[in-house]
Amino acid sequence: MDIFSQVFRRTKHVLPHVARFCLVSTFFEDGVRMYTQWSEQRDYMDMTWGCGYFLASLFVLLNLLGQLSGVFMVLFRLKVNYACFMLFGIVILQTVAYSILWDVTFLFRNLALLGALLLVLAESRSEGRSLFAGVPSMGDNKPKTYLQLTGRVLIIFMFATLLRLEFSVLQMLVNVIGSLLMVLVMIGFKTKLSALVLVAWLSVLNLYFNAWWNIPAYKPARDFVKYDFFQVLSVIGGLLMIVNLGPGGVSMDEHKKNW
Repeated sequence: MDIFSQVFRRTKHVLPHVARFCLVSTFFEDGVRMYTQWSEQRDYMDMTWGCGYFLASLFVLLNLLGQLSGVFMVLFRLKVNYACFMLFGIVILQTVAYSILWDVTFLFRNLALLGALLLVLAESRSEGRSLFAGVPSMGDNKPKTYLQLTGRVLIIFMFATLLRLEFSVLQMLVNVIGSLLMVLVMIGFKTKLSALVLVAWLSVLNLYFNAWWNIPAYKPARDFVKYDFFQVLSVIGGLLMIVNLGPGGVSMDEHKKNW
């Protein structure tokens, strides 16, 4: 714990920037994809929904501009609340447009992504701001507390997609360690340490399972694996946000202070 405290103290100024950069990476990658694969994305939407080239092109343009502008606003801390709601809307729009509701793995990953965005929203809220002018604040910020709780719970969905009913040593290790760390982060016990270990654990799994750079550019699988890689990287950003912010008021770590 002493080593962890020293590492946190030395990195606390750069940690929020790294967390935000990782968190918005999937939106940046997907926004760029909308530009480089404009015709493919447009044709896919037209073929899937039969909405015509105009509406299909409008969908691609909305995703491109919405994601890239949201990324810019989050990174440079410009109207972060609006940026988060914009990206939140993009995630919901894509969930419906690409029929992700019927794919449990993609749905869970999108829920984890929404949780990461809620943590950015929590970070942007000022501490202890009173609802009434002139009334002293008691340091309680319930909206931020509930944002942290909801973000913490949703971000766990990412790890649920990594659990497999396989009897290989590697998969059983992933299941046991991942499940234990998921529970610790969800209930808010040793939260910063658990989240940091999850960052390391998920980074290793991401580099191992989603090494898109090893797949030739002409293969369609490259885009799918690349998409997974950046989605996981965004959740890593959310976990780093937990390390930076802490678990919030609704957690075992907070209640331990009253024991």
